[in-house]
Amino acid sequence: MDDHGSKKTAAAALRLSLTATREEEKEATLKLAEENIKCVAVDCGGEFSSSFMKIIERAIVAAKRQGLIESGHAEEGAVAGATHEAISQLVSKAIGLNVGGKIAIARYKDNISVAIFVGIGLLHLDEVGIGLGHRVI
Repeated sequence: MDDHGSKKTAAAALRLSLTATREEEKEATLKLAEENIKCVAVDCGGEFSSSFMKIIERAIVAAKRQGLIESGHAEEGAVAGATHEAISQLVSKAIGLNVGGKIAIARYKDNISVAIFVGIGLLHLDEVGIGLGHRVI
């Protein structure tokens, strides 16, 4: 059994990353807040290889802006590490291609999860990918 919330936090990040509209995203965020899960989502996109650092930076900035983490090495590093893990799960599908999608970060107690859901495209040949990372603060 997951007494500390790692599965709960990961599921929340995944659910939020899959929302299709801002309204759906806001509704999911409010519902998760009722379960004491703080979360935020932010769009991402561009050429995958050159977007690594931008994706990590966007995740950290969004998490700080929404109060999921405080400034400091431990909390920023947890988000950076979880985001890096999520990105690394997309590399084999997306390297050299364009991606567009959403980064979702969820925090429950000392658990941080980052989910990245993207469409991967080359001309009209579309693929999808999802990556998930988790850290404990």
